[in-house]
Amino acid sequence: MTVLVFDLDGTLVDTAGDLVGALNATLQLHGHQPVPEAIARPHAGFGALPLLRLGLEHNGIAPDDALLTPMRTLFLDHYANNIAEVSRPYPGAVDALETLRSGGWRLAICTNKAEALARLLLDELRLTPLFGSIIGGDTYAQPKPDARPVLGAIRRAGGEPVGSVMIGDTATDIAAARSASLPVIAVDFGYANVPVRDLGPDRVISHFSELPDTVAALCRGTEQATA
Repeated sequence: MTVLVFDLDGTLVDTAGDLVGALNATLQLHGHQPVPEAIARPHAGFGALPLLRLGLEHNGIAPDDALLTPMRTLFLDHYANNIAEVSRPYPGAVDALETLRSGGWRLAICTNKAEALARLLLDELRLTPLFGSIIGGDTYAQPKPDARPVLGAIRRAGGEPVGSVMIGDTATDIAAARSASLPVIAVDFGYANVPVRDLGPDRVISHFSELPDTVAALCRGTEQATA
C-alpha cells in the first residue's frame, strides 16, 4: 500500500496564530513586548526555541539557556492549553484528504512537533481518524530531515515506501523526502522562509483542491521514469 505523508504545521494546519500567541504570552509573563504575528509567522514551523530566540532578540535581549529553558516550559504549557484556539486546517485540506483516502491512499503525519502535541492538535480538530500513523519530532531518535521518521510513518500506516509521497512546506520536509527517496509535493502557503519553488520540490500546489490531481500526475511521471 502507498502512503501520503503530510507535515502538519504550515502544511495541513495553519498553526501560526496559536504558536505566536504562546510566544507572546510567554514574553509578557517575563515583562517583554510581544512580537507582531507578521514578523513571527515565518518562524512558526521551526519549534519553540527559535520562536523564543526571535522574541528575545525582538526585545533587544541576547538569548541564552538561562533565559530560554524556563521560557520554553511556559511556552509549551500555554500552547498545550490553547492549541486550537485559532488553528484550523487550510482551505480544502479535509476535502482533499477524504478524496485521496477514498481513492485508496493511506494517510500519515510526520511532523517535528512533539508527538503528544501533534496528537492533541489533531484530536482537537477532529482529524485523527483520517491518519494511519502520527509521527512526531520525538518519536524517533532524530527528527526530520532524517529519513527514519518519514519511513516510520509509512510503515506504521501499513504501507511501503515505493510509490509513497511526502507533502510539506519547508526545506526540512523536502530534505526528509530526499533522504527517504520519496517524491515530494510542496505547498506554497506555509512557513518556508524562501519561495518554496526555490527548494526543488517535485511539484508545488497553491490550494488543496489541486492536491489529488497533482498526486496522480506525480505518480504517473514517476512510473514512466522507472519504466
